[in-house]
Amino acid sequence: MKSARRRSRELVVQGLYQWLVTKGDAGAIDAFVRETPDFQKADEAYYKQMFQGVVQSADELRTSIAPHLDRSIDELSPVEHAVLLVAAHELSHELAVPYKVVINEAVEITKSFGGTDGFKYVNGVLDKVALSTRAAEVNASSAT
Repeated sequence: MKSARRRSRELVVQGLYQWLVTKGDAGAIDAFVRETPDFQKADEAYYKQMFQGVVQSADELRTSIAPHLDRSIDELSPVEHAVLLVAAHELSHELAVPYKVVINEAVEITKSFGGTDGFKYVNGVLDKVALSTRAAEVNASSAT
């Protein structure tokens, strides 16, 4: 059974996928996502905060991700791109969510929506992003 937060993250990824592929209006995409049957099972406040936050800070998030990639951001699959944006936003702005939870959620969503081994790539990139954005938390975790 998926948590309301997981559903929110999945819906944000789906909306961002559409935004990245179509380059459409984020407001229209947000309205479309809110009409999907799964939306009522999501944490609406978390969805709104995440979708708007990622769209508004997409360039900043890409800058935080780029040094940890082995290719340009434009070469990422739209699913991996969307998942990395969501997770980078959570790592930077949702400090109450433990970094391991952020990475695990990203990996699970990539397993559901991404390519066969995309989750491995996402996991490796996010390990590095977490170390650069939450060094104290990562180091404290590995010290135990």
